[in-house]
Amino acid sequence: MKSLYILVFITITSFHVSAQNAEKVKWYTIDEALKLNATAPRKILIDTYTDWCGWCKKMDAETFNHPVIARYINQNFYAVKFDAESSAPVLFDGNTFTNQGSGGSRKTTHQFAMALGVTAYPTVVYFTGDLKMIGPVPGFFTAEKIEPLLHYIVSDKFMSISLEEYQKTFVSELKKK
Repeated sequence: MKSLYILVFITITSFHVSAQNAEKVKWYTIDEALKLNATAPRKILIDTYTDWCGWCKKMDAETFNHPVIARYINQNFYAVKFDAESSAPVLFDGNTFTNQGSGGSRKTTHQFAMALGVTAYPTVVYFTGDLKMIGPVPGFFTAEKIEPLLHYIVSDKFMSISLEEYQKTFVSELKKK
């Protein structure tokens, strides 16, 4: 009987751990996302951050780690994490972007972040499946605030109505929990 309890405990614990792992955003590099998108197009979300940005860390911990948000992003986007002060070159849309000032003591903004229109952190930049920029969205978003935006973009409603109009009829998955 004792072994049955142990088996049940291990099974439940294993399920709980695997469920937690499945509910985290799968982050890709830009190169990985572009390769995946070439064979199976979907929208791309680029989370631009810096290592000193407190709001970026808060958005990672609270928003992107929310199981409903993480699941939706994983199902509908190729999610990219991009350090806007990185020294690594980025090849995108036939252009190579670099960070011209990455060698000094003060970090500078990467050319790719500038090309995306990033002026504050965090900023999430959205692209269509055919790599047309939808636009950068700056600022910290809670799970409750980003959820309608993600659905708005995935459903292509951004092409026909305002986000404010879309939110009037949006039904949240977060509130069902």
